[in-house]
Order: sequence, then structure tokens, then C-alpha cells
Amino acid sequence: MISGLAHVNMLVPRGTLDLADDFYGCTLGLKSRPVPAHMVGNLAWFDIGDSGQQVHIAFGPNEERSSRHPCFKLESPEKLLELRQRIWDHYERGGKAAPREADRPGKINSGDQGVEYPERFFARDYAGNRLEFSL
Repeated sequence: MISGLAHVNMLVPRGTLDLADDFYGCTLGLKSRPVPAHMVGNLAWFDIGDSGQQVHIAFGPNEERSSRHPCFKLESPEKLLELRQRIWDHYERGGKAAPREADRPGKINSGDQGVEYPERFFARDYAGNRLEFSL
């Protein structure tokens, strides 16, 4: 039986692993971890807290405006708002590693609306990957 998720793999343009470090490491606060020696320069791995779950970054093309996405769970409404603000700040600051899209704090999120959905928000990383953040 499935007991959890080991990792999700996100695609980015070749030569942008430094941008992944900036966005996934600095902005999202995920901890970088070593990749296999023969894959250095081709992959980036990030731990999601102490959960044993990871985000893997690899080279490849993305579909523009794809709705596929991982959803990252946060521990409290305060942490969700804090991360939303950090992502928004990076979006406004701009730069090569800045998210392409970000839900503005205090505004309605860009996902479907309804009582079935928990408090959440969305962003697109610098490579166009859609990301959801939720309680």
C-alpha cells in the first residue's frame, strides 16, 4: 500500500539550477541536499522539512499554462500567509529566479473557489511550474 510521497519532479530549462536554489531554497525555504555524484550539474534536490519527502529539479520543457501541480502543505495559517508574502515579495522584486505568477496577499487566490477548498494560494515558479500551497 502507498504510505506517502517520496518526491515530485519539477522541470526547468537547462542551465537554471542556480535559479532553483534561489527560488526553492531561499524563497520557499526548502533545504538543498546532495544529488548522486554522476548527476551533479543536472539535478537539484530539496528536502521538505524532516518529512523524508523531496522536490527534485531536472531539465526539461514545460507546457505553458499547465494546470498540473504539486500542493505543499503548511503547518498553520500564519506560516501560509508568511510564505505567500515571501513569494509575492520575490515576484515584485523580479529577477531571473522570480516566480512568473503569484497570488497577491489579501486577494482571492487564483484557483477554483468554493467551500470545499481549504485556505490556499498559487504561484508559478521561474520555469512556469504551477505550485499550490495549502493548510
